[in-house]
Amino acid sequence: MMTRLLARRRGGFTLIELMIVVAIIGILAAIAIPNFVRFQLRSKSSEGKTNLAGIRTAEESYFAEYGTYITAAISPAMLAVPSSSKQNFVDVGAAGANFNTIGWAPEGQVYFRYAVNSMATDYTADAQADIDANGVNQLWGYARTAGGAAPTVAGSLTCAGVWDPTTSMANLPNQVGPCDGTSGQSVF
Repeated sequence: MMTRLLARRRGGFTLIELMIVVAIIGILAAIAIPNFVRFQLRSKSSEGKTNLAGIRTAEESYFAEYGTYITAAISPAMLAVPSSSKQNFVDVGAAGANFNTIGWAPEGQVYFRYAVNSMATDYTADAQADIDANGVNQLWGYARTAGGAAPTVAGSLTCAGVWDPTTSMANLPNQVGPCDGTSGQSVF
């Protein structure tokens, strides 16, 4: 009777079975983590595009009422290169020439900093951030031009138009998008 109890296998996993499970989890993590990071960067990038569309709407509303566009200083101001962490949005422009004048402010904290530069019937709105912390800024913009011609205004963050991959130039007016061939492409 004692030999019969010793011969019976006890419940549990063998070392081989545990090693196989750990290997499978490692393979799944190697596939999932890079995709998760790309997803995070795309969502951070969408903040800039969404807020630029909001700035565009606010500028057009202001123009419809007052017949002019407003220049807004780079906000929030930062010490050096934009960081990959969120920060509070603080409108640093002077009264009458800031985002408050056009009635625009983002909700909560932001990854990007924003600027608007205007001239007569044209303006550019720019968004800049280092969302993937690689030392290279992502630059998104909107260039509003009269009659759809090539942009005539250089933005405060240097975006003169949306990048056109067919011409390899930032010359697409009246739409929100990347200002150069690398914005939105670095780690995505």
